[in-house]
Amino acid sequence: MIKWEKKGLIYSAKGNRWWNKSHAQEPVADIMRDRLRIYYSSRDAGNKSHTSYIETDVNDPGKILFENPEPILPLGERGSFDDDGVMPSCVIGHDGKKYLYYTGWHRAEEYPYLNSMGLAVSEDGGVTFSKYGDEPLIKVVGKGEFTGTSFVMLDDGVFKMWYLHCVKWVEVSGLKEPVYNIKYAESQDGKQWAPSVKGVIELNEDEGGISSPSVLKEDGIYKMWYSYRRSVDYRTNKDSSYRIGYAESNDGIHWIRKDDEAGIERSDEGWDSDMTAYPYVVRKDNTRYMFYNGNGFGKSGLGYAVSNVL
Repeated sequence: MIKWEKKGLIYSAKGNRWWNKSHAQEPVADIMRDRLRIYYSSRDAGNKSHTSYIETDVNDPGKILFENPEPILPLGERGSFDDDGVMPSCVIGHDGKKYLYYTGWHRAEEYPYLNSMGLAVSEDGGVTFSKYGDEPLIKVVGKGEFTGTSFVMLDDGVFKMWYLHCVKWVEVSGLKEPVYNIKYAESQDGKQWAPSVKGVIELNEDEGGISSPSVLKEDGIYKMWYSYRRSVDYRTNKDSSYRIGYAESNDGIHWIRKDDEAGIERSDEGWDSDMTAYPYVVRKDNTRYMFYNGNGFGKSGLGYAVSNVL
């Protein structure tokens, strides 16, 4: 069983810029030679999400070396899939470029919001990005369905993606709430995707959502960390709110949930005492790093934990 040692909070929104009034949500880490770049999203006064990044010491991720002063991606034009928010999901290197997969937000008439997956490409090592097209990477056809947080891995010459898929909306305490699991897709170029039919990480009976998959492949075993929550009172009751789960697979498609082996729990007090959410796991040499959010869906900031590879 992998055990994580919490190292604490790294960063929280200062509120000193127009785009970062609150939250440092959905951390996405990219290991560079001497630095670690952590992409995240903050919210402006209108509750729209914007993506930027900080850079930390690669050997001491709690030490911030640089804070980017502006968002790296614009919101989409009015009516587009990402006109109300852009949040990072995953970054990979390919063909001398950086591919940033992101979640676009759009406020809808019949539903509180709809999400879709987008792609942005960088040719300067991940400092600036340009959006790839104006359409979502994967289109859904069901009413109210959407796609969201994703993780992409280039594995044996194939781009493999695990992503959130909202299957329906339900009414809970007078509010419309989404129900979502994790699905799988493959691509030959990282841009055109063929999704699977079935979910690969399904919900338990009392659950309402599984999100933010993050995958490592070690010794031929796919290891996934993710967030999961219950269907009722997850916004206000810590016992129902997001926590980090874990699953394993031999092929990346058929998974066995082992949430008791996630290796990380909420703290007794502090910034991650009510919630642990949106894990992003990377490995440098023999050390794994997990970046994640705490209370308030990232309102309390982002932090990290470490685990040594035995």
